[in-house]
Amino acid sequence: MARMQDFDWTAHRTTWSRWWARDLERPIVMTQTGSKVAQPAWWGRQFGGIPAEVSAEAIAEAAERALMAVDYHGDDFPKCWVNFGPGSLAACLGGELHTATDTNTTWFTPGIHAGKAIADVRIPAPSGRWHERIRSVTRACAARFGRRGVVGFSDFGGNLDILASLRESNQALLDLMDDPAEVDRLCREITAQWWPAYQAECAIIEPLGLGTSPWAAIWSPQRCYMLQSDFCYMISPKQFARWVVPDLADICSRIPHGFYHLDGKGELPHLDLLLAVPGLQGVQWIPGDGNPCAADPHWRSVLTRIRAAGKLVQIYGPGSAMLKLAAEMPTDGFVLATGSDIPGMSNAELVTAIQREAEATRKRARPMAAVA
Repeated sequence: MARMQDFDWTAHRTTWSRWWARDLERPIVMTQTGSKVAQPAWWGRQFGGIPAEVSAEAIAEAAERALMAVDYHGDDFPKCWVNFGPGSLAACLGGELHTATDTNTTWFTPGIHAGKAIADVRIPAPSGRWHERIRSVTRACAARFGRRGVVGFSDFGGNLDILASLRESNQALLDLMDDPAEVDRLCREITAQWWPAYQAECAIIEPLGLGTSPWAAIWSPQRCYMLQSDFCYMISPKQFARWVVPDLADICSRIPHGFYHLDGKGELPHLDLLLAVPGLQGVQWIPGDGNPCAADPHWRSVLTRIRAAGKLVQIYGPGSAMLKLAAEMPTDGFVLATGSDIPGMSNAELVTAIQREAEATRKRARPMAAVA
C-alpha cells in the first residue's frame, strides 16, 4: 500500500517496464481504497461540466486533494485523468462540447461544421475555448502534482468518433455509403490533427518524468495511449479496414505503447484486423452493459485470442472474477483493474490472493522440463 506523498516511482517504473517487455511473470494488479474528503460542489463532474469561472488551478487543487486521500494497492498509482469526455478532440476541431446539468455526461455536436455538405468540411488545427481549457487544466495539474502524480491524457477519441461528432452519427453513417472518398479525406485530416494534439499534451506531461497514462488503467515509462473507435460498433470489418486500421497503424508507428479500447461484443468482428495492426501493443476488452464482466469464463476465448497474437490485455472486473481468472488461465501479460467484492477481504488482501493464484497457475502451465 502507498499514498501519493510517499509513492515509490522507481519500483513502479521497473515493474511496468518489465510488463511491456513481456518479462514480468505475473499480472499487473491494480486496486485502490479511497477516503472521503471535503470537495467543492462541482467536483466529481467531467471537467467540461465544471463552471467556466472555476480556475484551472482550483481544479488541480481539488484533484490533488482527492489523490492524496487514496491508498494505492498492488501496481496501482496516483493519476488524475483530465476528463473532458470521450472524443474531446472534436471540441477542439470546430465542434461544440455539451454537458448535462444533472448527470456526469458529455457529448459533442458539429459546431462550426453544422449544416455543411461533407465536401465543404475542412478540419482546422486544434483551437478554441475547449482547446485552451483542456491545456490549462493539464498545465495546472502538472504544476500542482510535480513528481508525485501522473497527469492522464484527455480522451481525444478515434478518427471516426470525431467525424461522427462533427457530422452527427446518423449523417456520418450515410456519408460512409454515399461519399466514401470524402470520408477518406476527412479521416486523413483528423488523424493529421490528432498527432499534434497528442504532442502538445506530451510537452506538458513528459517533463514531470513520471511516464504517461491515458484514461484507462495502464501506465508506460514511454509514450502510450488508449486508442479507440466506438463508432466501429456500427460498421463492417471491410469499413473498419478502410477507415480505422490506417489511423491505428499511423499512430502506433509513432507511439511505442499503443493500446486499443475494444468496447462491446459488437466490435468483436474487427478483432482479427485489430490484432494484425503493426505496433499495437495490447487490447482492453470491455464487454459492454448487460454482459458478463471481462474476467468471466464467457470471454476466455477472446482473451486467449488476444494473448495468442502476442498482444497484452487490460480488463476490469470484481475481485471474485479476477481470482477465478487467475486460477484458470495464465495471466502474465494482463492488467487486472479490480476491487474486492469478497466479504472480509480487503483490497490489499485481494492483490495478494490474485498473485498467489496467478503464480500457482503459472507453475502448473510451465513444462516439467522448465521446472526441473
